[in-house]
Amino acid sequence: MRKHKMYIAAITLAVCMMATACGGSSGSSDSLSSNNNNETVSSSDSSSNTNSSDGNNSSSTGNSSSENTSGSSSSSNSSGILDTSDIFSNRDLEQTADVSDAETINIADGQIIDITTEGVYLISGSAKNCTIRVAADTQDKVQLVLDGVNITNDDFPAIYVVSADKCFITTTGSDNTLSVTGTFTSDGDTNTDAVIFSKDDLVLNGTGTLEINSTSGNGISAKDDMKITGGTYTITSAKDSIEANDSISICGGTFNITSSKDALHCENDDDNTLGWIYISDGTFNITATSDGIQGTTVVQIDGGTFHIISSEGIEATYVQINGGTIYIEASDDGINASANTSIYDVVIEINGGDITVVMGQGDTDAIDANGSIYVNGGTIDITATMSSFDYDRTAEFNGGTIIINGEEVSEIPAGMMGGGFGDKGGDFNGGGNHGKR
Repeated sequence: MRKHKMYIAAITLAVCMMATACGGSSGSSDSLSSNNNNETVSSSDSSSNTNSSDGNNSSSTGNSSSENTSGSSSSSNSSGILDTSDIFSNRDLEQTADVSDAETINIADGQIIDITTEGVYLISGSAKNCTIRVAADTQDKVQLVLDGVNITNDDFPAIYVVSADKCFITTTGSDNTLSVTGTFTSDGDTNTDAVIFSKDDLVLNGTGTLEINSTSGNGISAKDDMKITGGTYTITSAKDSIEANDSISICGGTFNITSSKDALHCENDDDNTLGWIYISDGTFNITATSDGIQGTTVVQIDGGTFHIISSEGIEATYVQINGGTIYIEASDDGINASANTSIYDVVIEINGGDITVVMGQGDTDAIDANGSIYVNGGTIDITATMSSFDYDRTAEFNGGTIIINGEEVSEIPAGMMGGGFGDKGGDFNGGGNHGKR
């Protein structure tokens, strides 16, 4: 009976994935106020960190900006483990900003550019020890449009979002570079440890390139939700390259990432029911010392092209792969499910996609679940000298193709049973959303 349910789930999933990765539907909206609000930008010379408020301030009042957006965007898969129906709004997906009423900012050395009101800000120029600091009302949406920006700081973020409802960082068809070359300093109790650091929701999109260099910290950090819908990103970081507390959602873009820790990392230290990653499209070239993609609760991949070289390729409590072309070279586990939350079963579920896993020497597992493995579709091609599959509970091969060391197999090889983690997994009732307790 379980296999019958899994077949139905796989067929339903395939039907639901016919929509585009960032297709549209009615729902929520992101909009700037239609009222003619003045936007004030104050810049202050600073010889030290941006957490200092001393010094003379100069302010300029720009034109009002209004941008109404209706509707929202739906991601491709409404039958995945995650509800992705309202992740992306229309404005999240707009790769070109309306700058007709934008405030123009030319950056300079030693400046703190304070943005305190909702609006669109067109930013350009090169500077050292300059921070664009957004401290707007919690209902305000702020859009920073990078039009040829080059900032190199010693010890503080190039972009620091203190408060806003949502901050958009949009690249024009230009090259932009943000770097922090030294050890990060804190802003009071806030550990501002990323080149782009946001306390609130963050959206990245655009048609240009953004290079981020972080010698001692993270690349991009959002302490809430992060969404990326377009643009080209080259990130080199000593710690996590892209990290968020609550969620990371990506439906487009090109990512060239070199990380001395994790490439994509989502974890909330205060709430282990959060920390999920959803990817429906994009091109990812990842070299990471630790994990390529790591989420506390769920990693759901519906599409995209991935080339990952890391210790562990993809890790979460529940890993669901519904599509995409994924190549992983790993020295520990290729795809790993481990118990990091109590709200999801420990599962690796593969319903589609072309997955290649090449394992290094030693005690390694290509697909390793401290719970259960379900293969319902797709193609899995594993090269492993030790273990191809390792699981603590059950494994089901209901559809698709599995190739191990060049030979197609008709069943999942027996895993290392009873590893001590199975009691954390709970029951799994076959595909779709049944993995959540």
